[in-house]
Amino acid sequence: MSDGATQGSNRVLTGIRRMPATLTMVALILVAGVVWQGLWRPFEESDLFDVVAYGLPAFEAGRWWTPVTGTFFVNEPWVYLFTIASFAGMAYLEFRRGSRIALAYYWVGQLFAILATALLLWGLAQLPWAWAQEQAAALDVGASGGTMACIAAAVGLFRSPWRVRAWLVLLGTVFVAMLFWGSLADLEHLLAVLLVLFVDRSLRIQRTTTREQRLIAFISVLVLGAVQIVTILVPTDGPFGPTEPVSGGFIDFAIDTLVILLVANGLRRGRRWSWVVALILAAVNVLTGLLVLAAIIIASEAQVEAQIDGETELALASGFLWLLMLVYLIWVRRAFRARRTSRIGRQPAPGVEDVKRMLHADGGGTLSWMTTWEGNDYARTADGIVAYQRRAGVALALADPLGPEATRAASVREFIHDAEQAGLVPCFFSADEATRAAVPSTWRSLVVADDTIVDLPGLEFTGKRWNSVRSSLNRAGREDMTFRMTHLKDEPWGVQQQLRAISEMWVGDKGLPEMGFTLGTLVEAEDPEVRLALALAPNGDVDGFLSWLPVHGGGARSGGESSGSGADGVRGWTLDLMRRRDGGFGPVMEFLIGSSAKLFSEEGAEIMSLSGAPLAHDYPPDAGMIAALSDRLAEALEPVYGFRSLHRFKEKFHPRYETMYLLYRDESDLTRIGGALTRAFLPDATLRQFAGAGLELVRGDRD
Repeated sequence: MSDGATQGSNRVLTGIRRMPATLTMVALILVAGVVWQGLWRPFEESDLFDVVAYGLPAFEAGRWWTPVTGTFFVNEPWVYLFTIASFAGMAYLEFRRGSRIALAYYWVGQLFAILATALLLWGLAQLPWAWAQEQAAALDVGASGGTMACIAAAVGLFRSPWRVRAWLVLLGTVFVAMLFWGSLADLEHLLAVLLVLFVDRSLRIQRTTTREQRLIAFISVLVLGAVQIVTILVPTDGPFGPTEPVSGGFIDFAIDTLVILLVANGLRRGRRWSWVVALILAAVNVLTGLLVLAAIIIASEAQVEAQIDGETELALASGFLWLLMLVYLIWVRRAFRARRTSRIGRQPAPGVEDVKRMLHADGGGTLSWMTTWEGNDYARTADGIVAYQRRAGVALALADPLGPEATRAASVREFIHDAEQAGLVPCFFSADEATRAAVPSTWRSLVVADDTIVDLPGLEFTGKRWNSVRSSLNRAGREDMTFRMTHLKDEPWGVQQQLRAISEMWVGDKGLPEMGFTLGTLVEAEDPEVRLALALAPNGDVDGFLSWLPVHGGGARSGGESSGSGADGVRGWTLDLMRRRDGGFGPVMEFLIGSSAKLFSEEGAEIMSLSGAPLAHDYPPDAGMIAALSDRLAEALEPVYGFRSLHRFKEKFHPRYETMYLLYRDESDLTRIGGALTRAFLPDATLRQFAGAGLELVRGDRD
């Protein structure tokens, strides 16, 4: 057995040892099922059922032991599947908080559900209410009251925002089951969940973000639409009375379903028009329910159903649910102000020249010059600027906010707020530790690259560790290679054409267009502040070239002005383009980077960034699933883009590493962020090119 399999088995055994109470309960229920044959025939048909089953008739007959004895039996064989599965909540609760807590929640929840249900039905049965009288005469067995209490307690342990989402799903499930089916067990489940909700107080909707308020409305509207479909297709028998499938409500059903499909996504995006339509829809359903209720009181249910050609039960139950929805929509009305043309940031929106002025004045990180590239939009904050791209409903911020370091946290908060108000998913790509510390504490982070930094002061290529770089420089001298630091626009037409030919050949070999976002092209290299490093053969041919982006340190922190750079306060340079001619000088990249490093060091620059290699992070041994996923993806993409090979190449220059992160709200955003990143990096790629790249991945995997 492999070490991974052994470790997995050990973790499973450790987890099992931490859940003795749950396993004991499951075992007792299975033993009772075998001894009294409930596993293969209906227990409710046996003579023992009336002796051990709990309910109001059992208490009236003096069978006080039934809340305990009824716990270990199941009424139908197929129900065992759901009963055993429902103990997952108790298992999770026991694993997190221990056996005593889990047993306390289980038995308090079970006993409260049974006793409170009996007491409630005793009072309701005094009214002329057929449903209450029917359930007051019913008996039940099973552990579901306790298991539902444990599930509710387990939900309270979830981290935000999943806690609120899980609570809403759980509450929606028990309320819908109660309103439309309303059996004795459904009432017990509802009361058990409400007990834990009251005791734990872990559901705090008033503290949710704008995004969560929209998501709650989105899910609720979809649930209401699904309820209407189910009640049209499935018979129900809840507190409002029985319904038959396909029995009525077709007009309401058709209108509501069509409108729900139109407005649900709008609510998720926070659109004002969808909130207005949802408000009208809720009001219509509530008004319909009230009119039906009034008509029943004045006339009779049969007469009303004959007049509306439908069943009053659906109108009453739906009206109640839509009333809750109406109250919620009014309560969180401020979350629905987004319009399709909503802009992010303060107006007027800044432009590229504003960004460059801010970089010169306040400096930036190693990727900050990329914010000046075409394709970026800019959000102005109180004291800074955030560069971002709007892709697939995502506001994809590039690197870190620009501006004074002291205002970083305020800029982050402002950008997140404005993006959410505009109905967009906010995230930061290739952000540093300072930005990671500035996002809300509930946000997640994912390592996307390691920035490779070479410190330039005192740099000397001496010693054994620099053998490969020193050898490439010496070989270049023997073969009369020439190094030139220049600007693209300063080069003659013939050299520029060679550079374009080399780039086009490189792109043609990939099967995909040149990547964008954090990877530039010759278009970006035309900027007069970007420098170009050329390796020229003795015959004048360009064997390779690099482009270097300025890293500004701010006017007050100038590390020296680079000759001919035209930029003040440049403290370093970031590597962008790396291109070589096929069949040219072998170690051309080592030669170019080494020569550039020597020149930058002589000019007084502080750092040289070799940029980050995506999907090439060195994860610690305990990094877990994220590391495994990143490694698998890196292996798949290696034949196409060679990210790992590039990372290994950069190690020749012995850099230090600074981690770059993808910062996002939670895991539910990752699918949309993944689509946004794909389009940001490959905005011009066609489906045919993606398919071709997929074939290349397959070939690489076979190799």
